[in-house]
Amino acid sequence: MALSRSGMLQVLLVVAVALAVAPGVLSDPPPLQDFCVADLKAATAIDGFPCKPASTVVDDDFFSAAMVSGPSTDNPFGVNSTRATVSAFPGLNTLGLSITRTDLAPGGINPPHSHPRGSELVLVLKGEVMVGFTTATNQLFSKVVKENELYVVPRGLQHYQLNVGKGDAVFMAMFDAQSPGLVVPTLGLFATKPAMPMEVLTKTFLMGEDEVSAMKSKFVGF
Repeated sequence: MALSRSGMLQVLLVVAVALAVAPGVLSDPPPLQDFCVADLKAATAIDGFPCKPASTVVDDDFFSAAMVSGPSTDNPFGVNSTRATVSAFPGLNTLGLSITRTDLAPGGINPPHSHPRGSELVLVLKGEVMVGFTTATNQLFSKVVKENELYVVPRGLQHYQLNVGKGDAVFMAMFDAQSPGLVVPTLGLFATKPAMPMEVLTKTFLMGEDEVSAMKSKFVGF
């Protein structure tokens, strides 16, 4: 049945309001100019970086070779990530995107973590990677992702990547934020400075102090 004139106006009003508020719900606001190359040497930075003078911007401000080769995975987790966020790639400033290359040794894991300011799109370049995330209701979603396949992780949710293949694995993680942030719960509990109160940890994990101390010892140096 066709909509009446008043019904059509109501639909158009809803669409107009949705479009008007859309920029406010994106991870990063839309830019107000063609580009705003970050001035990483600026004395002050409020919710991002100020722009370099346009007259000082050069070709290399929009270029990064960070993803060409991965660093060593010789660590307890068998993982290493190379991040091209705005602090390392000034041309990303105000564009609302960034990318990370992650290399995983056989059996290596990118431990559970979250990005409070960005959703993540995973593209596996090599090997087989189990990608999983948990929701606010403690539901787990996971999938083994193979070469040239994609998996998306909603913003702010805890997630992990585990190499389940026979050899090394490499994936790219693309974000809808120039600085998505990184929160690793294990480090946030066992490797804080100053240290998390022992009583908080023993009561949270239902463990004795000796057990908690043994757990904390595994994260010394991280």
